[in-house]
Amino acid sequence: MHPTIYLDYASTTPVDPAVAKVMMDCLTLDGNFANPASRSHRPGWMAEEAVDIARHQIADAVNADAREIIFTSGATESNNLAIKGAVDAIAQENKHIITVATEHKAIIDVFEYLTTKGVEVTYLKPAKDGLVSVSQLEEAIRPHTVLVSIMHVNNETGVIQDIERLGAVCRDHNILFHCDAAQSTGKCDIDLSTMPVDLMSFSAHKTYGPKGIGALFIRRKPKVQIIAQMHGGAHERGFRSGTLPTHQIVGMGKAFEIAAQERLHEQARIGQLRDTLWESVRHLPDIRLNGHASRRVANTLNISFGQLDSQQLMPALMPLAVSSGSACTSATMTPSHVLTAMGVDQVHAHSAIRISLGRFSTNEEVDFAANHIVDVVSKLTAL
Repeated sequence: MHPTIYLDYASTTPVDPAVAKVMMDCLTLDGNFANPASRSHRPGWMAEEAVDIARHQIADAVNADAREIIFTSGATESNNLAIKGAVDAIAQENKHIITVATEHKAIIDVFEYLTTKGVEVTYLKPAKDGLVSVSQLEEAIRPHTVLVSIMHVNNETGVIQDIERLGAVCRDHNILFHCDAAQSTGKCDIDLSTMPVDLMSFSAHKTYGPKGIGALFIRRKPKVQIIAQMHGGAHERGFRSGTLPTHQIVGMGKAFEIAAQERLHEQARIGQLRDTLWESVRHLPDIRLNGHASRRVANTLNISFGQLDSQQLMPALMPLAVSSGSACTSATMTPSHVLTAMGVDQVHAHSAIRISLGRFSTNEEVDFAANHIVDVVSKLTAL
């Protein structure tokens, strides 16, 4: 039997060996294991220094001030803290917020929750290519709009939104702009010194770091006010309480440092692999590429296979590890909310497969995957 070929990097990435090494050095008695908040002894000072170094590594990767980086348990918590915290901090009776119908559930569910608190919500419907236009956002803004949240890179299609132009609209209307960037670190150039973004969420495990750790960028100038959602010690300058997990934080810092160093070379190589795979399968009958053909990250292909149901197709594609969309909703039998919001019909939404490559993908794996997909789909279509 052929060994498993992992093609689900958009779901999670394996930890880079260099990241695992620095994490291991923070776990045992002979390592840097202490509580970073313990400032009465040397082990605590060492742990605090390690956290500070990691904070700077993350800030450098996105060109931000290290004081603007707050550690969380992941992008989901960062999204919750940013959106709920910002809305809570605004002393205004009527509040209106805007997002996109193709956002991750970590955004959609937060917005749905806020409707139970009396907040008005608008969901922008993207074009068939997955992109939202500046004019759409401008038309949705109301006098009492207080926040807009639009993800940088879509987790299912890899489509890249024009954050610079959308953020500029928010700046012009004095509206806070939040961006979920869980899928874009290591793939896109992020320069928060110039990008008109007030709050940005990050995840380590999408960037070859550990699970259970993330960060939130909170802009200092102009200063963004948010209300903490977790209380119990006023850690992270009062924004997020809880003992800092040194081993996870140094892992995230190292992962972001590597991602920044390797981004251009790595994405060029991965993009070639993705294009090779697509060229090999695109001749199959009734096959469709979902999302913008060029404005997308290098590693992701979201493909619909005509009348074939993805829940039947994925087991047949073993040993390829692929998905039918977001890992957070893969247990459901309903078609992707991302694809349906883009106007993909039910048949093609049900037959969609997400293939995502990564740092450890090889030419040999892609060649095998391409031939295997063509073989399996051809046989199933004939049946």
